[in-house]
Amino acid sequence: MSYTIETLLTSKSLAVSAKTLRALAHPLRLYLIDFIDEHGKINVNKIYLSLKLEQSLTSQHLRILRDEKLVLTQREGKFIFYSVNYSRVKKIVELVDRFFAS
Repeated sequence: MSYTIETLLTSKSLAVSAKTLRALAHPLRLYLIDFIDEHGKINVNKIYLSLKLEQSLTSQHLRILRDEKLVLTQREGKFIFYSVNYSRVKKIVELVDRFFAS
């Protein structure tokens, strides 16, 4: 898809971009992404127990990352496993880099 300044500067596209960048801007969410990356695939119980976080806080931040498609989920029985959505994160980093390079 080719982008023009007119398509990029709509209020809807700016709102979507801001929401995604806000999801990445939080220090705990960045830490969660890094922690999940280190483990490849990990369930929420192991995340909050390893990081000594409250389960509700962990789930809240994972939901934000999931809503922005920054992490992927896979259900195995009663457990939900998280992994980093590398293609999405890579695309965001590339777009931000291009933005600041211009």
